[in-house]
Amino acid sequence: MTIGTLIYTWLRGEEMGRDEFGNRYYRDKTGLKRARREKRWVVYEGEAEASKVPPDWHAWLHHLMAAPPPASGLPTRKPWQAPHQPNLTGSPQAYRPPGHDFQGGQRAKATGDYEPWTPN
Repeated sequence: MTIGTLIYTWLRGEEMGRDEFGNRYYRDKTGLKRARREKRWVVYEGEAEASKVPPDWHAWLHHLMAAPPPASGLPTRKPWQAPHQPNLTGSPQAYRPPGHDFQGGQRAKATGDYEPWTPN
């Protein structure tokens, strides 16, 4: 986050809520509308990573919902839906298939009719 965002948030921001990751969501409290829409933004907790925004808040940020989601989450969440996870690529928690260097580097033996090419 830049110093400009901090100052703008302090002067003109009205906090609308927080999510389970600690991100804070704001709208312009002055009521000024650019292109007939109010300005909405997020201040990330920790590293600024857009995939840390849950679907409920993403819909509010992009004006798909008029009101911010309730603290308990949207009531339309189905029991089979998994909780939101940010993109873990590049982090220690990233998925690494069997045989990856960080997983020991040993793949399972190939099965079937595969024969590697060897030069004469």
